[in-house]
Amino acid sequence: MITIVLGAQWGDEGKGKLTDILCAQASLCARAQGGNNAGHTIVANGQTYDFHILPSGLTNPKCLNLIGTGCVVHIPSFFKELEDLHKKGLNTEDRIFLSGRAHIVFDLHLLIDGLQEGELTEAAEQEQSSNGHMEVAKKSTGGAIGTTKKGIGPAYSAKHARSGVRVHQIFNKAELDKRLRVLAKGAQRRYGSAIEDYDVEAEIARFDVCLIMYPVHEGDGNRSGLTGEQTYRDQLRPFVVDAVPLMASAQKKDLDILVEGANALMLDIDHGTYPFVTSSATGTGGAINGLALSPFKIKEIVGVVKAYTTRVGGGPFPSEDTNDDGNALQRLGHEYGVTTGRRRRCGWLDLVVLTHSHAINHYTSLNLTKLDILDHFSTIRVAVGYKDPDTSTTLTDFPEDLSVLDRCEVVYEELPGWKGKGSVAGAREWTDLPQEARGYVEFIEERVGVRVKFIGTGVKREDLIVR
Repeated sequence: MITIVLGAQWGDEGKGKLTDILCAQASLCARAQGGNNAGHTIVANGQTYDFHILPSGLTNPKCLNLIGTGCVVHIPSFFKELEDLHKKGLNTEDRIFLSGRAHIVFDLHLLIDGLQEGELTEAAEQEQSSNGHMEVAKKSTGGAIGTTKKGIGPAYSAKHARSGVRVHQIFNKAELDKRLRVLAKGAQRRYGSAIEDYDVEAEIARFDVCLIMYPVHEGDGNRSGLTGEQTYRDQLRPFVVDAVPLMASAQKKDLDILVEGANALMLDIDHGTYPFVTSSATGTGGAINGLALSPFKIKEIVGVVKAYTTRVGGGPFPSEDTNDDGNALQRLGHEYGVTTGRRRRCGWLDLVVLTHSHAINHYTSLNLTKLDILDHFSTIRVAVGYKDPDTSTTLTDFPEDLSVLDRCEVVYEELPGWKGKGSVAGAREWTDLPQEARGYVEFIEERVGVRVKFIGTGVKREDLIVR
């Protein structure tokens, strides 16, 4: 049966910890969408691992891992991440596979990503200048997206324009070379001298020469990777599979499959805060399509939600707090991105966002993370609506028109905190929580209509309440 773990806010909710715990029982752990623009850290057997494109099921030696068809993959980063895991003693041999239908992120896409961000920033600055002030141009609709500049957006753009390159095409040199040259020619027409330093022949050559050599994994006689005089093309071949029969077989055998969501619903290309989103389908639908899952085999869809809210990059964030409380959440929660190291914007939990997320992903349960961070607050605020002064109405559904948010005021309910009345940190049982903390959890359950099954109470793997 299938368990899907998804981010319910804007990412960085702490999906990795739950995935790490659940993958101990999984036979197959899979990524369905996105690229190496996501990231999380897992501590296993006393070692810390950073995952970006690779599934975190690699920490379970009995678990197979798949990068699915819906993903986009920067091949050098794929090998670099594998190499980093090997250096830390993690043997991944015969346990990581890559769908041949996934699309490739080229260095060209990384370059274009940066140029597109620069164009958006320039456009916002021109709007500010024409308005005669330096105020940010409409925080919900203007300015740069704040991407990770990993080339994800341009790679998905090429995919949907039917000009992208699939992983299996790497093994047809003539086809790869031709398609990459066509991509480069189109980019040169679009960006001109801005990409004059890009050398398409040099990128083609990366697949034809030996650039990476893995050492033999010492201690158990198994090789952690490939060695010898091999090209990128040869090095990649053992990892690439046709994911459709692989997933069909796993589902027919009723194997325990864990789907590891990347990014989060509010960054979904269709249902998120467009255009301040990623370029893939980050929800339940994206998981089903990206891995060819049977919806009839899904046992559980877990929405992972932080006990407060964070966001990296540009775009609307109604409950953002730029004052003392937001700074305290940032400091206490150590809110910096795993992939970019950027400081995360912080604010209070937003139930308008969470109910919107649930309406699309249809969670069967929630994982509330980092509840211990709220130990330090006497009063906890929760966003429950957005008041529109133009209509005197309070919105409880997240608006499709983001410009509405610029004139709305957030409506908060205040709940009693438990500062000085007990601590959530390290709690392992529901009854260990202070009464006010239990009340906070129950408030969320009542408003969203989904049971909070998992509660994170600290950074350790064991700091988790399962109800």
